[in-house]
Amino acid sequence: MNRNELLRLKGFYENELTNHILAFWLPRCLDKEHGGYVNCFDNTGERLLSYDKYTWSQGRFVWLFSRLANTKTRIFSQSQRNEFIRLAKVGRDFLIKHSLMGPKDVRCVYLMERDGTPKHVEGWEPLDMSIYADCFVVLAMAGYAAAAGDPEAYGFGKQLYESILDRIGTGTFNTLPYPLSSCYRAHGIPMILSNVTRELYTAAEHLDPGYRDTLREHLRVFVDDILYHFTDEKDVIHEVIAADNSQVKGVLGQHANPGHTIEDMWFMMDAADLLGREEMVERIAHITEQALNIGWDKEFGGILHYSSVEGGPPGDMHTGMPRKTYTDMPGKMKPQTFARSDTVITEPVERQVLEGWGDKLWWVHAEALYTTLLCYHRTGKTQFLEWHEKVFSYTFRTFPNQDPEVREWKQICKRDGSPQDKVVALPVKDPFHIARDLILILELLDTMVMDPGI
Repeated sequence: MNRNELLRLKGFYENELTNHILAFWLPRCLDKEHGGYVNCFDNTGERLLSYDKYTWSQGRFVWLFSRLANTKTRIFSQSQRNEFIRLAKVGRDFLIKHSLMGPKDVRCVYLMERDGTPKHVEGWEPLDMSIYADCFVVLAMAGYAAAAGDPEAYGFGKQLYESILDRIGTGTFNTLPYPLSSCYRAHGIPMILSNVTRELYTAAEHLDPGYRDTLREHLRVFVDDILYHFTDEKDVIHEVIAADNSQVKGVLGQHANPGHTIEDMWFMMDAADLLGREEMVERIAHITEQALNIGWDKEFGGILHYSSVEGGPPGDMHTGMPRKTYTDMPGKMKPQTFARSDTVITEPVERQVLEGWGDKLWWVHAEALYTTLLCYHRTGKTQFLEWHEKVFSYTFRTFPNQDPEVREWKQICKRDGSPQDKVVALPVKDPFHIARDLILILELLDTMVMDPGI
């Protein structure tokens, strides 16, 4: 790819970020009355359905605005960056005031009313429904602290981070919307923690340099867990493994989440750089290529939500383990925590895989746009540029809303690419993945343009 091609691509992505994604969200997301952000729009972005505030999404908005203010690419003026910091601080203040279970209970509530009052998810008992929400609050505080030099935000995030690690260590955490019984482990946990740890490290460089060695060691543990426990001999990541790190038979253990793998691999690239483990790069690239190969829909194009670790649909295979209902689940998976009274099912993740494997999701393709370009840059292998072009073509003919009043992306489509009205994880519309990856792509393209070898 020559310099002119890189510049054209940069122009396209800059326009997508500024005139489509940010143009949709900047006039719509800020709650000027109560603080925080509103984002419970329908899939098209045309109707606001609720003022509910999911802690998960609130944290993502804070991180995003902080990162826009702090981006290395020179597409924003200083006044625009100042406005991004102002927008981020609105969410930072809201989360510090409302997100914790209590003054001395360093766990995050999952859902809040518009004014920040904790709100129960209908049919479910605890308020701390998901440790992923906690992780996104740490991400928010780390991002804001790095952009604004804010020691209070950093301290809040650090305390919550250490609480997360304690709960992970004792198994006393919940993982809605992906509940999993204690005899299994989910790739999503070390995956998100590797990213959170890396972001906290960036903030610690100026605000808490003595903590950096601790963060590096945590990051090393998460990286090795992913690469040596969840990744098989073919360099395919299994989304679920047994608690003893052995593989699980059937759909539960023999399915992949290609989007998660692809996203995680740029986390791993960042980690390799921080840890000084350049030898990881080729393997990371190969894991990415494997995820693309097994996840690509050869009939309709695009990346499947779930696939077999061998490629294609996961299929309805026997688990090879005793089927557990919610009433059988020990420890954190008690019926009053995760079971609806009218439902008796096996592992919810297994059902989700079988029912939703053919869905095409916006975030998967956003992550693939960045990771394929990054792998091309780091390895020089042209197949990654070919993959980038392939994903690019599918993404931009499938997800952007063609209504000039909207232009933001549809979040979920059917296997054939037609839109569908279906909740993905949370009943919200979320710009996090698109905007994050567009920022990263623009920064990467700036680097590639300056490469004297181009």
